[in-house]
Amino acid sequence: MNPPLDELPRILSPDRVLTAREDLVPYAFDATAALRRVPRAVVLPASTAEVAAVVRWAAAHRVPLVPRGSGTGLSGGSVAADGDAVVVCLLRMNRILELDARNLTLLAEPGVITQAIDDAAAAAGLFYPPDPGSMKVSTIGGNVANNAGGLRGLKYGVTQDYVMGVEVVTAAGDVAWLGGPCVKDVAGYSLRDLFTGSEGTLGILTRILLKLVPRPAARRTLMALFDRMEDAAATVSAVIAAPIVPCTLEFLDRRTMQCVEAYAHVGLPSDCEALLLMETDGHPAVVAEEADRMAEIARDHGARSVTLARDAHHAAELATARRSAFASLARLRPTTILEDVTVPRSRLAEMIRAVEAIAAKHRVEIGTFGHMGDGNLHPTFLTDERDTEEMKRVAAALDELFAKTLELGGTITGEHGVGLAKKPWLPAQAKTEGLRLMRAVKDALDPLHILNPGKMFDPGDARP
Repeated sequence: MNPPLDELPRILSPDRVLTAREDLVPYAFDATAALRRVPRAVVLPASTAEVAAVVRWAAAHRVPLVPRGSGTGLSGGSVAADGDAVVVCLLRMNRILELDARNLTLLAEPGVITQAIDDAAAAAGLFYPPDPGSMKVSTIGGNVANNAGGLRGLKYGVTQDYVMGVEVVTAAGDVAWLGGPCVKDVAGYSLRDLFTGSEGTLGILTRILLKLVPRPAARRTLMALFDRMEDAAATVSAVIAAPIVPCTLEFLDRRTMQCVEAYAHVGLPSDCEALLLMETDGHPAVVAEEADRMAEIARDHGARSVTLARDAHHAAELATARRSAFASLARLRPTTILEDVTVPRSRLAEMIRAVEAIAAKHRVEIGTFGHMGDGNLHPTFLTDERDTEEMKRVAAALDELFAKTLELGGTITGEHGVGLAKKPWLPAQAKTEGLRLMRAVKDALDPLHILNPGKMFDPGDARP
């Protein structure tokens, strides 16, 4: 089937409908490795009305639509699964519509860059906590669609915890507002939460109402170095049991530390097993007390050294070092596969050792870093997609990685989403009945299967 693309310039202006192959290639991939599929066309709507008109056109002709922001996703969620698909790029819908300091809310269009959300909040003395590693380039629409996490997730939660309302264009081309500015609202099903994390498979987000919080008055950052991964994991458990809930509790393994230091030159060692980046924020007196206590706990659990950031600039350098982990590792090989698994915190050291064993068994190179405070690891495969034999070993290693994750009571994705990349392993986690329920929701809200089809699961999954 070839979609009747000649109708699209009458819905949008001709300059916002792309059909030439050279214009389509940038939309054929996202940040997911070894995944490229050129769409049939790309449209760039600038309003909710235009998105609704495009969806009505697609429904009339049964054309698959793929919502997209900056294309920073790591699961293939914004890559066309069907060669006839039309990508709906929302980057032109990039306005912050309102910041309501009295009610601690911010209303934005989906194409606003995440960092701009927090910058706008900061100008009003407020704070938008979710901070995915891509926050300087990712869009808030993509964050909501994938329920993105981030370094501050341990204390502040994930994107879903800050979504108060969404405007969504349904698969029929209707426009619905779900949720609102009330702190308490239990009227009916929580449809707002259903669309958050739905990866564009149930509707297209066109406006998002976000919760803001008061900006922390103080912050302290510490770096602890360990010669044993088990000691770093034990420190994390002891900090949580103290009880202290840090703003961030991140870690890098030896391989990642070496790469980050070669890239960022911030003084990281090359000869220790694990690095913990610990940050506390809040009232100055509480922050000082928590920082001292975390340093004491780390030393009690075998830390080789504990360093307090000298000032805000030094703290920012350490945070930047952690945020550059992916880019640092990506310099080593032509293809970098950034994975995303989460296990209960008590199984962290076991999972990290399993990653090391899997790498050795399948003769693949893996660097691991992540959010140790909430059990979310990012085993990063360093490979070359042109090497067929090596990629077979990577595939076998991935199978074993996800099997071990589920064995330890974990999840195949903590923040990246399922998309195309994780779809093969979702049945093992969701089981038959879980897939049936998800399938029922998809069938009810998108009966023609035009919204991001092929993502998460295929049409026949979990059916008798």
